[in-house]
Amino acid sequence: MQTSATLAAPTPVLLWMVRSDDFARTLRGPVRSATVHFALHHLAGIGEPPPADLSTGPVDIPVQSVDDSSAGTSRVLGAVVPKRHARRAVTRSLIKRQIRDAAHRHAMRLASGRWVVRLRAPFDRAQFHSAASTALKRAARAELEVLFGQDALLRSRRAGSHADPTNPGDRA
Repeated sequence: MQTSATLAAPTPVLLWMVRSDDFARTLRGPVRSATVHFALHHLAGIGEPPPADLSTGPVDIPVQSVDDSSAGTSRVLGAVVPKRHARRAVTRSLIKRQIRDAAHRHAMRLASGRWVVRLRAPFDRAQFHSAASTALKRAARAELEVLFGQDALLRSRRAGSHADPTNPGDRA
C-alpha cells in the first residue's frame, strides 16, 4: 500500500547555472517579471551548446534512456548579484541563498528552460544596517515571492486560465 507521500508528484530538479554563455544568452531575453529590486529572465529550451572543439575522430554521443521522463523538462537557475548593488560578500551570499530557496519553492510553476534572477537595485543600507540581517532576509524573501508569483500569474493569463498562482493545487 502506498502512502500519500509516495503518490505526490516529484519536485522538478533545479540545476545551478555556471557558464557565462548561459547567463549572457538568458539575460539578452526579455524580463518576464520585475519588482523594485529583482528582475526575472527566462530562455525556453535547454538545447546543448555546440561543442567547443571540432574533432575528426569518433565522437561519443550519450544515449538517453527512453524511460527518462525528465527529458526536456529541466530547469537551470542562475543568480546575478553585482557588487555595485551588494558590496559585502555576506550580503551577496544571503541574497543568492534566498533566490535559490524561492526558486525551489516555485519549481513546479517554472517552465523548463534557463532562468536568471538579477538584482537590479540595492537594498537601502539605512534600513538594513547589518549585511546579513534577518530583516534583509525577510525583505528579499518576500520580494522574491512576489517576483515568482507575478510570473505564474502572467503564464496563467497567457494560457487563458484564471488559476490562482499562489495555490499550487489550483491549476488549469
